[in-house]
Amino acid sequence: MDRLTLFGLFAITLMLVTYSLEARSHWFVLVFAAACVMGSIYGFLQGAWPFGLVEGVWAIIALRRWLKISN
Repeated sequence: MDRLTLFGLFAITLMLVTYSLEARSHWFVLVFAAACVMGSIYGFLQGAWPFGLVEGVWAIIALRRWLKISN
């Protein structure tokens, strides 16, 4: 397994874990947004630009959610 694949596996695993823990703390929403950014980077680096684009949109949505619930 190369480093790019490991990075993608880490990003997607982090997304899954933080998404499942969002109800416990609003900080998990912020970490989920960061993991989505990592997933987006992975998608673009891998050459799967639709995946990178969708993950980028998810990152924006999650960041907006975090800003809304953290205030």
